[in-house]
Amino acid sequence: MGSPTPNPIRFADVNSGNNGIASLSAPENGDSGAKVVGRVENGVADTDQAHEDSPYSGNTLVVEDRPSVGDEDLVSAAAPLPSVSKSNIEHRWSDITSYTTKKKVQSWFQLPNGNWELARIVKTAGSESVISLPDGKVLKVNSDSLIPANPDILDGVDDLMQLSYLNEPSVLFDLQYRYNRDMIYTKAGPVLVAINPFKKVPLYGNNYIEAYKNKSIESPHVYAIADTAIREMTQDEVNQSIIISGESGAGKTETAKIAMQYLAALGGGSGIEYEILKTNPILEAFGNAKTLRNDNSSRFGKLIEIHFSETGKISGAKIQTFLLEKVVLVTPFFIVLCHLSRVVQCAEGERSYHIFYQLCAGAPQKLNLKDVNEYKYLNQSNCYAISGVDDAEQFHIVKEALDIVHVSEEDQESVFAMLAAVLWLGNISFNMIDNENHVEAVADESLINVAQLIGCETVDLNLALSTRKMRVGHDNIIQKLTLSQAIDTRDALAKSIYACLFEWLVEQINKSLAVGKRRTGRSISILDIYGFESFGRNSFEQFCINYANERLQQHFNRHLFKLEQEEYIQDGIDWAKVDFDDNQDCLNLFEKKPLGLLSLLDEESTFPNGTDITFANKLKQHLNSNPCFRGEREKAFTVSHFAGEVTYDTTGFLEKNRDLLHLDSIQLLSLCLCHLPQIFASNMLNQSEKTVVGPLHKAGGADSQKLSVATNFKVNSFPNFKCTLGSECISII
Repeated sequence: MGSPTPNPIRFADVNSGNNGIASLSAPENGDSGAKVVGRVENGVADTDQAHEDSPYSGNTLVVEDRPSVGDEDLVSAAAPLPSVSKSNIEHRWSDITSYTTKKKVQSWFQLPNGNWELARIVKTAGSESVISLPDGKVLKVNSDSLIPANPDILDGVDDLMQLSYLNEPSVLFDLQYRYNRDMIYTKAGPVLVAINPFKKVPLYGNNYIEAYKNKSIESPHVYAIADTAIREMTQDEVNQSIIISGESGAGKTETAKIAMQYLAALGGGSGIEYEILKTNPILEAFGNAKTLRNDNSSRFGKLIEIHFSETGKISGAKIQTFLLEKVVLVTPFFIVLCHLSRVVQCAEGERSYHIFYQLCAGAPQKLNLKDVNEYKYLNQSNCYAISGVDDAEQFHIVKEALDIVHVSEEDQESVFAMLAAVLWLGNISFNMIDNENHVEAVADESLINVAQLIGCETVDLNLALSTRKMRVGHDNIIQKLTLSQAIDTRDALAKSIYACLFEWLVEQINKSLAVGKRRTGRSISILDIYGFESFGRNSFEQFCINYANERLQQHFNRHLFKLEQEEYIQDGIDWAKVDFDDNQDCLNLFEKKPLGLLSLLDEESTFPNGTDITFANKLKQHLNSNPCFRGEREKAFTVSHFAGEVTYDTTGFLEKNRDLLHLDSIQLLSLCLCHLPQIFASNMLNQSEKTVVGPLHKAGGADSQKLSVATNFKVNSFPNFKCTLGSECISII
């Protein structure tokens, strides 16, 4: 039985993900991301947060609306099972009429515009072949330009390893073939490739959970990955990890929720599984935001470690988060990194973190908040709402989730007060007080509200924002700040309050999930890390994200290819060596000392007269010979990442890398009447003592030492990340 003439595969529409697995664009719905789910043994991992009733999922990976496990209506919401449980191609093996006629007479040919076409070979003479394209055109081409195509009986196989020819167009054709039939999951050996459908697909719910549990369905699915993890953890008594990776907007957050849903269903019974699922709306509200590509983009990475008892029931959990531009140890094994620049500035058409809009829409009257467009931190982007999302309703969902994880009403009020204080901080303005551009804060409602919300005097807040205490020799002097210095100080305080608040919330969640729970040493971890990003304008945020993805890709390369093939050599196994694209050159570009991107960024950040343009010029001067680097006009540069080229605009790089929060601001928080600012100040002082490695910068003559954001990100996150995944992982995606 012959297959229909395939649609041409648009090579230009394929975006390589951070794991090297390509994404395939949907013919009618625009570009779709690809996410990959796999299993890691003896390791732990980290992930993005999501809420299984997330209102944003309709704009990324849209799956069937499904209630939390334990909800009364779960069974009724479950989708009916398909009547066929085996591979969709089994029935075709009995019809191989076209196989012999088309064997070796069909090949893939790439047109000049990048499209792949399935061509029929008319004849071959020497090094040239005459081919016929589906549109009737006949071309004479070099035979070496043709790539073998698989026979029709292999169209739509559910495991790419079954393909006779495992080349790029064949893989993409198989994925597209399945995608067009709503089969969004495909295996590649132990790896699961999932393509974002951008629509609801009936593949989830209680009936499907039972079917995968009972092995009555064997089709590729996130449930199947989670089932394998839980069975091997139980049978072999070996910890398991699921790593979810892919480009921004690929659907990683939704996939993490689907995996958690299955684990909660199979390991439920103690009630703790309900609390674990209800952490999603909290983490999503505080860590996700609307970007140009994704209405619910995770601006942080997340690791959920779920512990099980001897009977296979969930006994507790621990969450670790990675928030970019801020590194905070939450537990001995748990790091938080956060995209803090989004707190104080947003690009046109994007939003800050969801919680700010939810707060303005649903907060209690006593907070006396204004509309979102009244706050400067939120109105820069001219984007205040997301289609189909009710922020007021989402605020009440977050409040309910905070109740479930045992955050007291008093603490919740303090949390909302801190969020309001951040918004009002952005509205604080400054007046010139002399001809040397020194300023002081305007004593208006913004200054007054911030002081009341954090519990300090307005005069103390004004001094912290407009002056800086310095020690020169044996004397203490007070330096008046210029307008730019005061704005930087104000924004640094806002970002630090938000980061500390996120850290504190995760700590409360971990306490709730661990109370009275006995660990057995058995666990399943889900790692959902931020995806590779490439936008029209890429700044420091994308720089850090993509560096993280390069490190993750190198980890995959090491365990999937390097170590595996080294083991084959040691064991004397006869096999065909697998060639792969190694991204070590790109990593060297970032990490090499003293002339790597990170070293040069830190060096320029120490110079009082350093600017974004001097930084860009320094990069061009020292790195132009690197094959992964290309200097661009003015303040831009391009990096050839594993997933593709990205051009970065260095505007704001130095300011974001310094992220200076001076001791004056920390002391202000320590003297506040509210308990949360006091906790934040104590944590910041403790963290500062732990992370200072050497004199990085002494801006303005201050004698404080502080790691830069980029260095902090590298030093604190990646050693932990490597330790978390472990060196004994035998199956990684």
